[in-house]
Amino acid sequence: MKISKNGYRLQIAEESAGSRAFLVYLRWALVLIFLWFGGMKFTAYEANAISPFITHSPLMSWLNSLFGVTGASYVIGILELSTAVALIAGAFNPLFSALGAAMSAVTYIITLTFMLTTPGITEASEGGFPALGAMPGQFLLKDSVLLAASICLFLASVQRYGSSPRNHENIG
Repeated sequence: MKISKNGYRLQIAEESAGSRAFLVYLRWALVLIFLWFGGMKFTAYEANAISPFITHSPLMSWLNSLFGVTGASYVIGILELSTAVALIAGAFNPLFSALGAAMSAVTYIITLTFMLTTPGITEASEGGFPALGAMPGQFLLKDSVLLAASICLFLASVQRYGSSPRNHENIG
């Protein structure tokens, strides 16, 4: 336990880390993912692979209706590549960092909703929830870590963008 001004509270190991320089790894991992996945959205393979997620999503089904399977994939690809560009620019400007991290967080919030809307997420032979099928259930579950990375980068970016002099360290 660590004693604070207000009494007792639990201390976590990360609290003593001080520097946020480690966020550089989160940024560039997210950039890699958005560049790679965004670029793949311009292939027929990827367009067909994501179509079931889009079709069953109340948030995104309009994309297939409006643009078709290929067009919807292109729209998502443009958004993902734009997220990568914002994250890259964010390495030099905290406003772009916050924008890119927010775009990233929204992406993963949406993809996590697919766990509620896409058929085949749970493994029926194991009784359904909480048994996740390897595809697509376990594939989507990893987005919870990417969402956490996006939120961490966003919070650091917003804090860096603030006017406090103690927050003027590099955030990657």
